[in-house]
Amino acid sequence: MRELTKATVAVVLAMLCAFPAPAAPGALKAAKPIKRTRRAPARYHGGVPTFADSSGADITAFDDPIVRQAAVEGLGRYNGAVVAVDPNTGRILTIVNQKIAFGDGYIPCSTIKPTIALAALQENVINRDTMLKVGRRKYMNLTEAMAHSNNQFFEQLGLRMGFDTVSKYARLLGLGELAGYNLPEEHPGAFPMQPPVHGGVARMSSFGEGIQMTPLQLVSLAAAFANGGTLYYLQYPRSVDEQQAFAPRIKRELHIEQDLPELREGMLAAVLYGTGKSSFDRGGDETPLGKTGTCDDHITPSRIGWFVTYADEVHPKIALAVLLRGNTRRVKGPTAATVAGNIYRRLREQNYFATVTAANTLPGEKSGH
Repeated sequence: MRELTKATVAVVLAMLCAFPAPAAPGALKAAKPIKRTRRAPARYHGGVPTFADSSGADITAFDDPIVRQAAVEGLGRYNGAVVAVDPNTGRILTIVNQKIAFGDGYIPCSTIKPTIALAALQENVINRDTMLKVGRRKYMNLTEAMAHSNNQFFEQLGLRMGFDTVSKYARLLGLGELAGYNLPEEHPGAFPMQPPVHGGVARMSSFGEGIQMTPLQLVSLAAAFANGGTLYYLQYPRSVDEQQAFAPRIKRELHIEQDLPELREGMLAAVLYGTGKSSFDRGGDETPLGKTGTCDDHITPSRIGWFVTYADEVHPKIALAVLLRGNTRRVKGPTAATVAGNIYRRLREQNYFATVTAANTLPGEKSGH
């Protein structure tokens, strides 16, 4: 009997070794090999590259050589354009990628927001202290909304003003019309006659939906913000005679002086701690102001990144519009701000700002403020 019991135990042990006990719940799932995959970067509209030769086809004999070099080096390999102007005269200093700059224009993305802000200030829809609800428990004033490019804030402004009022100020500031004087290559962009189907006036006020803006129009607007409210015709002297005969030409006085401090405060905040902070040149004495823009352009399919800026805050010496196009997430407003920062740094290294300051101390020179 004892021998039989030993034999039974031996059989049971053998069966246990041959058939292991079931795993605890979830153990088999945890032990399953994990297949790791590398996520490819998001891409947009593959026909437009992020990198290209953006300056090779330009005619540059009469550009400011220092500004031209800084703009080309600042843009680097990106597929885009840079337009630089003197905000006190409207003179174009350089255009990198003249084909894009003179073209039909692109959706302005969030660079439309300074226009909407100015309209709301002029119409007394808001003041610098007005707080609007932008989230469940979140409120912002104009400065913070500009700094962080808050869409809900500007959508509310657009809805409060309505399409007709937004259109009135956009056209007053030069949208939908030629920015230049005697520039046969320039196109006027486009401004809608009615609210866009997608998002209406709200999305038009936060992203520029339905609008096509050119770099020339955007830099013209920045120059007016910089110089105190004079919208100059942009002129691009391209001969010795045109250079010698150059004189500023005023398109119109905007009469926006009383509202510019609030607008400038928001654009300064964008550079100091907001979406445009990569434009700040920590080694220089110039304080730039600016506004970023990022979105998809479905009319000319590509990813779009904008940055509009001028420097410095007190005595503006240059205004810039930077446009990037491409098919990756690298194409965005903060990247365009980095391009502007590179340009500012190169100009400072060439002592450009000190030279311009000396030239602008002539009697009768108009102040930027």
